[in-house]
Amino acid sequence: MRRGLVHVLAWLLATGAAVTLSWWGVHTVMAGTAYDPPRALPITAADATAQGSKSLNSPTHRPSPPTGPSTRPPAPTPTPKRTPGPSPTASSSPSASGRVKSYDTDGGRAVFALGPSSATLVSATPGTGWSMQVWKTETWIRVEFSRGTDRVSVMCTWHDGPPHVDIGNY
Repeated sequence: MRRGLVHVLAWLLATGAAVTLSWWGVHTVMAGTAYDPPRALPITAADATAQGSKSLNSPTHRPSPPTGPSTRPPAPTPTPKRTPGPSPTASSSPSASGRVKSYDTDGGRAVFALGPSSATLVSATPGTGWSMQVWKTETWIRVEFSRGTDRVSVMCTWHDGPPHVDIGNY
């Protein structure tokens, strides 16, 4: 009986040590390589030219219907839910096309380079739990952040003058 107890105790210690060592090794490797999704999607001038008025979709988000040849943005359908407005903050780093301005919203941040007669999207970063889509034409750029039924749109237009940014919560 004593000999059997010694064997069981030795087996338990060996198994416990093996499990601990395996857990420690996996934990050490995974701690340094844990996947963290990207927070910002940089838009380069080459991307903007190649995309034209096409929708830029992430493979993890549902695609939306393509916009038609109209130069006007689609009319959003407002819902009763409203949230506090954005807090635009100007950046001190000018770009070749003008000044760079950041617009923080509940859904994320959109950064535009605003020139005298046009604008470009520098980056768009969705907030935690939000997804994002970008639409572009020759006269406007729309960044829409969405989470469930909440929508926040950052719309930059320059079809009838210098670039102007509007933010709407729908």
